[in-house]
Amino acid sequence: MRADLALIYDWVAEGAHVLDLACGDGVLLDTLAQHKKVTGYGLEIDPDGITACVARGVSVIEHNLDDGLGCFQDNSYDLVIMTQALQALRRPDKMLDEMLRVANEGIITFPNFAYWRHRIHLGLRGYMPVSKSLPHAWYDTPNIHLSTFNDFEHLCQEKGLVIVDRAVGVGNQRGHWSSRLWPNLFGEIAIFRVRRR
Repeated sequence: MRADLALIYDWVAEGAHVLDLACGDGVLLDTLAQHKKVTGYGLEIDPDGITACVARGVSVIEHNLDDGLGCFQDNSYDLVIMTQALQALRRPDKMLDEMLRVANEGIITFPNFAYWRHRIHLGLRGYMPVSKSLPHAWYDTPNIHLSTFNDFEHLCQEKGLVIVDRAVGVGNQRGHWSSRLWPNLFGEIAIFRVRRR
């Protein structure tokens, strides 16, 4: 699994009921079900991702996250997870509200646009960066709301949310001491665990 998914795996409680938004190929839910007896559903819009989920035996629903989570009742899950999709939504702030309506706790990951390599690329070359965490050119990217660790922490503060935990991914690894000390500069992937007060 990717580094952010491996860290999320550690944060999920045994036997939890989980909703995985933009679940991709279902590898996280599959691993959680096999090793931690987790139950739940994945939501995915990409047909290839849905096919991969079905092949793994993961329960998946075709759903566009921009339509919200109105089909799910309040507090119907223990945890809602959304990896690498926040930046592609029309209203990431509204999705955060929806996640914490459906469950008391959420885990969110997204690419950190303030990562030092992105800053240097933009500053020295004058072009929008293309990297592992931002793999598309500016004109064909699904990412419409690029943000940073600081931006997300500020949004949580505005909404009165508690940041239970925060972690950093760098490439396919967990962050080292410098990225944990200065995540906005040295963290390539932001990983947050949040809940309502």
